[in-house]
Amino acid sequence: MPAADVIRVVVADGDDAGRAAAVAALRANGCVVCGEADRAEDAVAVAVEQRPDVVLLDVELPGNGITAARELARRLPQTPFVMFATTADDDDLLDSLRAGAAGYLLKSTDPGRLGHALRGVLNGEAAIPRQLVRRLTEEIRAPALPTFVKTSPAASKLTAREWQVMELLGGGLTTDQVARRLYLSRSTIRVHVSSVLKKLRVSDREGALAVLRGETP
Repeated sequence: MPAADVIRVVVADGDDAGRAAAVAALRANGCVVCGEADRAEDAVAVAVEQRPDVVLLDVELPGNGITAARELARRLPQTPFVMFATTADDDDLLDSLRAGAAGYLLKSTDPGRLGHALRGVLNGEAAIPRQLVRRLTEEIRAPALPTFVKTSPAASKLTAREWQVMELLGGGLTTDQVARRLYLSRSTIRVHVSSVLKKLRVSDREGALAVLRGETP
């Protein structure tokens, strides 16, 4: 942790007004903004050049904020970065965490708390909105799901991931819940289900679940 709580921050935000507001808030909090960027590739370049203590990275950064996050994690593995988002979106949060983000802050965060949140990250704390922490906790605390008995000859046609998706759906989770549990997008879950229906020659997921349980669809 830098001396006297003075931290160096790179701010990357595609919205000029939003970036200026974040920079002003951080400076008012006693932080040193050592670099700014308005595109994904520039964010990575500035961070690599400046070697800040932490990077504040817009999820919707032109050029793809998540892509920039992955590149930062690869090139500056010791530098934490925190995603900055307009909405508390579950998918954006999970994509950010998968990319290696140390936090996910909303742009509606009290400006007076922004520098404090980044200092907390440098002290090992996770900067995540309260409502998203609740959703993550619900997923972690979800009861164990029953395991299928693979009695159908058709079961051998499925990949391990397809089995995993169908097992979770069979345990009562919704498509959105399965996506969050497996850290995949909703569309990816639907692709897996569609593949299963085709392989098992059934028209809906209920029929697929019946086949996988060894029942008559």
